[in-house]
This record gives sequence, C-alpha cells and structure tokens, in this order.
Amino acid sequence: MSTPRAAAKDYHDAELLATVADPDATPEDVAEAREQLVKLHMPLVAHIVRRFTDRGEPTDDLMQVGSIGLLKAIDRFDASRGAGFATYATPTIIGEIKRHFRDRGWSVKVPRRLQDLGIKIRRTREELTNTLGRSPTVAEVAEALGVDEDDVLEALESAQAYSSASLEAPSEHDSRGIGDSLGTEDLEISLVVDRETLRPALAALEPRQRQILVMRFFGHKTQSEIAESLGISQVHVSRLLSKTLAELRETLGEDASE
Repeated sequence: MSTPRAAAKDYHDAELLATVADPDATPEDVAEAREQLVKLHMPLVAHIVRRFTDRGEPTDDLMQVGSIGLLKAIDRFDASRGAGFATYATPTIIGEIKRHFRDRGWSVKVPRRLQDLGIKIRRTREELTNTLGRSPTVAEVAEALGVDEDDVLEALESAQAYSSASLEAPSEHDSRGIGDSLGTEDLEISLVVDRETLRPALAALEPRQRQILVMRFFGHKTQSEIAESLGISQVHVSRLLSKTLAELRETLGEDASE
C-alpha cells in the first residue's frame, strides 16, 4: 500500500504530466511543468546512473544522458496505460544510457571484482548445465556462488562491455588469437540488460500474472505444470500468458522500437 507521501507525489506528478500533455496549455506552463518533473525525478536518474559508473564514462556525462531519457519519458508518457511515471521512465532512461555507450563505441572499464565474478559465473554455469541438463537460472547461479542475484546480473551485464583489444592479440592463457577462441554468442547473456529493463514492468503486473510469467520463463515450467501447481486449467494459463505478454509489449514497445 502506498504511503500518504507517495500518494501525494503521484498526484503532483499526474498534475504536471497532464499540463505537459494538454494541447491548450501555454508554452510557458508546459516548460515549467517539465522543469519541475525533471527536478522531482533526478534522484531516479542518479540511481540508474550508479549502475553504469566506473565503466569509462564520466558520471556527469551519464547524468546528462539520463536526463535526456527522462525528458523523453516526460514527453511520451501516456497515463491511460495505467503504469506509474517512474515505472515508465526507468526503461527509457536505461535505454538512452545504453545507446550512449553504443554510440561512443569506446572501451568500457569493468571493475575488477565484476571481472573476477564473471569468470566464476562462466565456470559455474558450465558445471550447472552439465548437472541439470539445461541452462541454469540466475537464481541457481547466485545460490551456487553464494552471492546475490543482483551481483550475478551486474557481472553478466558487464560482460557485454566494449573492448578495444585486437582479436588477433593472444589471450591470457592461450597463444592463439582471442578471435580464434571465441565461441558462439550466449543469447542469455545478451538479454540480461533487457531483463533488467523489464523489472519495473513486471512489478506493475497483477500478482497472478507475474507469478505465471516467472514460473514459465524463469522457472522453465510448462503450461500444464503451471496449471497443476495453481489449480487452474491449462487453457486459463495460456490465456493469462497471452494477455500478460500483450500488456508487456504495449508497455515497452515504444522503447523497444527506438
């Protein structure tokens, strides 16, 4: 349940966002409303930027890029979708920062602890894959290593950092070129940031919808197994899944098309 303070903030946000979207509002009123919204939500930008620090880009630059994402979210927000503004703005801000790194194309500095954890994660994933006969979930990897799931996600995300090393250069433990030792692309790792982007959207779902989605895609359960576990029909599970995925596509579709 939201606190009175949170409810008051949401109401203030709604008033300001309504002014921004009002075609009859004066340019001065719209500019003032946008400025107030930016000030109110800069802590959110700062929180997101902290995830990307120590990766070769100045924090001030990332704050500026995150602010651009915040402004885009303010101008594009549609209250009829039902999601709160912060929930909508988070993936927009993250997407803007990700695009900044892609556009710069510079080598990204990855903290040593994440490099070391990334090595352990790769080994653990291989061991668990052999043991389980399938790719392990993030939760299973975290449990095996005795670390938080957030640490695993952060290390996997960092594994996508740009590297300026030549593919012809020898690797640390092999005389062959790095390019010669590269394997196939790990699709699960490449989707880690997108999974993180989904978190606010998932949190906005109804509890039953969220539970079914997690069981299906993170617990690797079949629709029949989910139906048996929840005491409902497989057809009902299928309908709820279709409805949930449609809502997620609607919520995130605009940012995904950028």
